[in-house]
Amino acid sequence: MSGLSQSIAGSSWIFLAVSAAGFAVYLLALNKAPALGRTVAKTMAVGALSGLAFHAGGPVLLIVALALSALGDAFLAHEGEVAFLGGLGSFLAAHIAYAVLFIVSGPGFAEASIPGLLAVMLFGVGMGTLMVRKAGTLALPVAAYVLAISVMGLGGLTLGGLVLLGAVLFMASDAILGSEKFLMADTSPLRRFTSPAVWVLYYAGQLLITLGLLG
Repeated sequence: MSGLSQSIAGSSWIFLAVSAAGFAVYLLALNKAPALGRTVAKTMAVGALSGLAFHAGGPVLLIVALALSALGDAFLAHEGEVAFLGGLGSFLAAHIAYAVLFIVSGPGFAEASIPGLLAVMLFGVGMGTLMVRKAGTLALPVAAYVLAISVMGLGGLTLGGLVLLGAVLFMASDAILGSEKFLMADTSPLRRFTSPAVWVLYYAGQLLITLGLLG
């Protein structure tokens, strides 16, 4: 077996099946009112990936980052500022864990693509500037979040492959979510597409990062 197959062989595939089921159920429930079943499905999608990483003997920081992400999902399955702040804090911690994991696991920034590094920095500056201007009292936590996800993206560049692709999808998901929260008018017709785009890109990013680090 290849490295990836060896890492997630046998009963580990159950975790992937549970994760995929949670992803699909929540995708179908996106436009429904917050409810326990909806929250469980959303939390289960990435929570099961954390279980997979633990079962496969993956890096501790990967397990922690996925668990923190699942906690953030549980918060964001609900409405309101308290839920948003809980989700923001959970994902901020998850991005920090990912950033440290990527940087210590990779060959260092000397091996990273210069255009890639510049692109991530431009993303961070552009997204940060736009979001912070519109975030009001949330300006400081939003700025910290953008910084953390940007460093995570820079760390992904040092690893490349599935991890980098996953990090890029994660960043795209957050960019859309931030635009929906702070930049997009309530009446914008684009809002009908943002929720499914955020969820699909986010889940695909987490899955690719997990598989890339377990491979």
